[in-house]
Amino acid sequence: MTDRPARIVIVTVSDRASRGEYEDKGGPGAEAWLRDVITSPMQIDRVIVPDGRETVADKLRDLADADADLILVTGGTGPAPRDLTPEAVADVMDKELPGFGEEMRRASLAEVPTAILSRQTAAIRGRSLIITIPGKPSAIVTCLNAVFGAVPYCLDLIGAARIETDPARIVAFRPKK
Repeated sequence: MTDRPARIVIVTVSDRASRGEYEDKGGPGAEAWLRDVITSPMQIDRVIVPDGRETVADKLRDLADADADLILVTGGTGPAPRDLTPEAVADVMDKELPGFGEEMRRASLAEVPTAILSRQTAAIRGRSLIITIPGKPSAIVTCLNAVFGAVPYCLDLIGAARIETDPARIVAFRPKK
């Protein structure tokens, strides 16, 4: 665990957004959610990359190896042929945390039956937590609300920067000492 501000990177995976043909709504939506919930100092960066296993894996590897504490990856998690974000995460991870995906799908299924098509997951690479989330802003809210209570403690356990949340929005679970 470090005393520096958390470095959070939001990676939007989209062929069209990377070419400027489509407005990225997922990245700004995720950033707005984070700014509303996290109360501790943080630096948030956003990047857009095209779909593709190698492109996404290369970006995740670079970000994790450059000490990003939390990487949220929006897009590329469906069943379409170019949706290869989970495979890219598998290529770079040290450990998978499948409970994140399970809980995001459970929460999303309460809202839409197509949530079963989602392939969200989470993983650790070094001291970085990588979480894949949907691209639609309302779905991002549903998914982050479902899992973010576990994120601060996970970051503590892997030696990343400490983050605090507004308990009126998300209660971060940490065991009592």
